Amino acid sequence: MTTASTLPGLDPATQEGPRPGSRAARMLMPRSVDVVKDLAADYGVCTRPVSLRRTDLDSGQTEVIDMPCGATQEAKCPACATRARRLRQQQIREGWHRDDEPDPGPQPATDAQRGLIVARAHLEFARDEAARASQWDQVADLDDAIAELEAQITTEGLRGRPAPPHATDDDQEAGDGKRRVRSTKRRQDAPDLPRLPVENRTVGRTFEGHAGQVFRPSMFLTLTLGSYGRVHSDGTPVDPDSYDYRGAAWDAVHFPRLLDRFWQNLRRAVGWNVQYAGAVEPQRRLAPHAHFAMRGTIPRALVRQAAAATYHQVWWPPADQLVYEPGRAPQWDVAAGGYTDPDTGRLLPTWDDALDFVDADPDAEPVHVVRFGSQIDAKGVLAGTKDADRCVGYITKYLTKQAADCHDVTTGRQRAHLERLWQELRHTPCSERCANWLLYGIQPKKARPGLKPGNCKNKVHKRETLGIGGRRVLISRQWSGKTLADHRADRREWVKALLGVTTDAAAAPAGSDTVRHAWELARPTDPDVPPLGHRVLRAISERIQWRTQLDAARRNQAPPDVSATEPSRPSREEPRRDG
Repeated sequence: MTTASTLPGLDPATQEGPRPGSRAARMLMPRSVDVVKDLAADYGVCTRPVSLRRTDLDSGQTEVIDMPCGATQEAKCPACATRARRLRQQQIREGWHRDDEPDPGPQPATDAQRGLIVARAHLEFARDEAARASQWDQVADLDDAIAELEAQITTEGLRGRPAPPHATDDDQEAGDGKRRVRSTKRRQDAPDLPRLPVENRTVGRTFEGHAGQVFRPSMFLTLTLGSYGRVHSDGTPVDPDSYDYRGAAWDAVHFPRLLDRFWQNLRRAVGWNVQYAGAVEPQRRLAPHAHFAMRGTIPRALVRQAAAATYHQVWWPPADQLVYEPGRAPQWDVAAGGYTDPDTGRLLPTWDDALDFVDADPDAEPVHVVRFGSQIDAKGVLAGTKDADRCVGYITKYLTKQAADCHDVTTGRQRAHLERLWQELRHTPCSERCANWLLYGIQPKKARPGLKPGNCKNKVHKRETLGIGGRRVLISRQWSGKTLADHRADRREWVKALLGVTTDAAAAPAGSDTVRHAWELARPTDPDVPPLGHRVLRAISERIQWRTQLDAARRNQAPPDVSATEPSRPSREEPRRDG
């Protein structure tokens, strides 16, 4: 039988894509707003700028200037988050393989500064004599003179106070409370560590190779928590019912304190002030772990020994089982002046009463002990190698993301695992003042009306943090000898030197005041503030022109060898890590 499809010239027309002019065709067209956002991210333009109005105090002329929002999360502003990540990479590179001390120590005091301290000593002597003679009016006058002199000492350029301030009667009454002291004796289940006096040095050892070549290696370290149960390759538990969600939540909350203990133990074991720069991020199983760039080298056996001997004990009241459910938590009783049992009306024990009960029990154990797992990875890294760049990129890989967004959650099993861990974190006490203590039948420290268990404002309870409530980036004090503001200034000075740009303030004579401006916050509704779209488009154009000039300057002359040089993008290859 002959059909229409077999007749010549009657083949059905094949249409590729929707009909031109139709709604489906229009919906496939790219949006100009999305193109603007993509260009802003490509050229490093902030899409949420803060408008400031600058007024020249001499001429009265005003100008609206957009400042970057400074967000560190990619979801808020990709350009500012990328800039913050590169700044952290610069900070890590600059302090990792140093061969000199970043903090040489304070300069000697001048004669004028020494004279101020001598005057402060005479005032202290006179005040003591007046206090012994009960001449309290003279003591008050001397206190005023001391305060005035200490302000002058600060103005002269001396850091800190020469002596603590004198306590008043109110301070003495407030300090009458007893201080709880815990035993510092090491646990019997923790191995001992060597204890050496810590030298005031931060630079590691050097090693001589063939032909007299000298190497100064450093280390890349990964610290991981223990196991809570077997997991699949996607990080989800093999048996969710036996998985220790409570232990995972408590470990996540107290993980920052465990890291602090580790660096204390390591410095005492090696005998010098070890410096580090790293970041905390969740593993695929959602437990936190930390990657560190560590200056200098330490025997791997000693590093693992220090990790095995490190623990943090949480001496809180018992919190093994919930006494109340979140739906029937204790409520504030105005007459009783505290939280009471919802059934009996009995006043709950205060925080101090609960700790007194723990202190009175000779067999009391800490409510939780945090330890590292057995997977401690430490390896040596040489400066200027591709491995060093990969490690820096790996440390800062997830800094622009929230903890919960570091790993994609695509399956129902992963969502259930995330939800169950978050529910455990919601009702885990995070501090002495956490409202969740009401679920365990205890009033938190300094209890007040309005506390709701499960709604504590601390970051560890939020779904996007996964219990990582502290700082994600951990930098020791003597890492690079600079703050982030110093590193930003280095980058600006490098760019200005490369482009040959000077400002009127830089060219002005020393001590002159040629630039005088007043700054104020400009509102988006002010008539002199252009729409956001206009400002972003203008910033994109300026950024393109600036980048063209910078590229031309780089081609014409070699960049100076300074730390502010913009680092090359790290390799996509990364060290392999478990989890």
